[in-house]
Amino acid sequence: MANSRLKTIRTYLRPHWRIVSFGILSLLLVNIVSAYLPLLISNSIDQLKTGFSFAELSRQAIILLVLASLMWGMRMLSRILIFGAGRQVEFDLKQKIFQHLLTLEPGYFAKNTSGDLISRATSDVDNVRRLVGFVVLSFVNIIFAYGLTFPFMLNINVPLTLMAISVYPLMIITVQLFSGKMRDSQQQVQERLSDLSELIQEDISGISLIKIYAQEAQERKEFRHQNQQLLKANLKLAQIRNLLFPIVEGISYISLLILLWLGTGAIARGEITVGNFVALILYVEKLVFPTALLGFTITAYQRGEVSIDRIESILLAEAKIKNNHQPIHLDPDQLQGKITARNLTYVYPDSKVPALNNLNFTIQPGETIAIVGSIGSGKSTLANALPRLLDVEPGQIFLDGYDITQLSLHDLRKAIAYVPQESFLFSTTIKNNIRYGEPLEETSEIEYAAKKAQIHPEISNFPKKYETIVGERGITLSGGQRQRTALARALMLDAPVLILDDALSSVDNETATQILNNLSPEKDKRTVIFISHQLSAAANSDQILVMDQGRIVQVGTHEQLVNQDGLYQSLWQQHRLKEILN
Repeated sequence: MANSRLKTIRTYLRPHWRIVSFGILSLLLVNIVSAYLPLLISNSIDQLKTGFSFAELSRQAIILLVLASLMWGMRMLSRILIFGAGRQVEFDLKQKIFQHLLTLEPGYFAKNTSGDLISRATSDVDNVRRLVGFVVLSFVNIIFAYGLTFPFMLNINVPLTLMAISVYPLMIITVQLFSGKMRDSQQQVQERLSDLSELIQEDISGISLIKIYAQEAQERKEFRHQNQQLLKANLKLAQIRNLLFPIVEGISYISLLILLWLGTGAIARGEITVGNFVALILYVEKLVFPTALLGFTITAYQRGEVSIDRIESILLAEAKIKNNHQPIHLDPDQLQGKITARNLTYVYPDSKVPALNNLNFTIQPGETIAIVGSIGSGKSTLANALPRLLDVEPGQIFLDGYDITQLSLHDLRKAIAYVPQESFLFSTTIKNNIRYGEPLEETSEIEYAAKKAQIHPEISNFPKKYETIVGERGITLSGGQRQRTALARALMLDAPVLILDDALSSVDNETATQILNNLSPEKDKRTVIFISHQLSAAANSDQILVMDQGRIVQVGTHEQLVNQDGLYQSLWQQHRLKEILN
């Protein structure tokens, strides 16, 4: 698993290897200069015995100043380059996650909450940025610091050097003992943070419902509980860190104490000079900081490891609905809009009962077909199956004789304009919402689509007309206005097939009927599938399919079905009774 994560880190850094290489090279030069400075100081101190002129002292001071300035400049360059690579990796990951999410089917988002996905795309990506920035810089610096410092120390005095570093295995063992607990605690922090993000996102989206049911106190209580869980996870992690870091730092300072204890005796015996002793102290001091930083580095690495797993779980999720190896491409202008279903059956992954059970029908080009039935009869499942929002088996649905599973997804969905039950609008202008499928369309085309959707007069009454901002999810519009705006957006595509999945439920029967009549002159070029509970509007359709428990139980015109004993007659009588009572 650890090797797998290291391989993943290398994959992240590969596009930026030049920047990282220059950063590491700069860090190497920094450590070379840093390793040479104590020797320079050592020689200067030892020369004091033989007499040291002011001119020589000035020369040595200038050399030290130049080298220190060079070291500072190279260190800054290394930080800019390596941290910059971390920022590039952050950018790449966010781009990659977003692009990958766009390839996944709606079912994936039903199983993975938006709050958790947002947390992974922000907080976890930020942790990975620290890993490939701070952690890489720190680990490389530690390797160079030890690799370049030890040879100089051994060259001065082998026994003193070995005694000074004798405590470092203890430091490594201590870090290893704490690493597992730190990683588990970090994973808990990330999971609790995701839970909190999910709650915030959900409450903001459902703020109207919270206020309608006066559940502010309950939501505050739930937020406090989730926040408390995050606090506990953070405190547990902090407790482990606060225990580990002082231990590591304390062990590192033991080496300095050993050197002070044994070094004075070595000077007295003439084994080393005063200058050499000072150099050894400077070398040990040089190792104290990277050694003490090791704890922070490991924490960042552990945090990054958890985040890599969480990010990769998104990137490794395969789209269940994707193009065939050699997809068939269609010219929308040549499509007629004939739809055929042959023994169409679909079972949701978590269910054993078919949502669609052996459906067979043919919709001719230009026909307006109404699909009616009780709640849960499979109408919306059928609507989602036609544009392959569901993973249907091959050989069951055909568009103009082509198996939809063999068609290019882009071409298929360009051929089918679909208005789902939820009329989702983006937080932009009405104009941009309507032309979402055709971003370059002119105002005249937008207004034409709005007129057909019976929303133009109301938009014209807004102060800013088509430049009106609709707010998040179209919150500034009524339900009926949102639905008709979404319909206008679908009409802008001028697709050969139009599916309305209960898309006029918030519109009165008269307006819904008028909207369908507006589409009638275009019957010769557009097939309309109208799924609705509004039987008055459905009654004007060329043909009505009646569904019950995933099956088509009746087919015919309104006049034929209303005179037959069956489900449609029962639904029509209920509809007429509601109209009388209203």
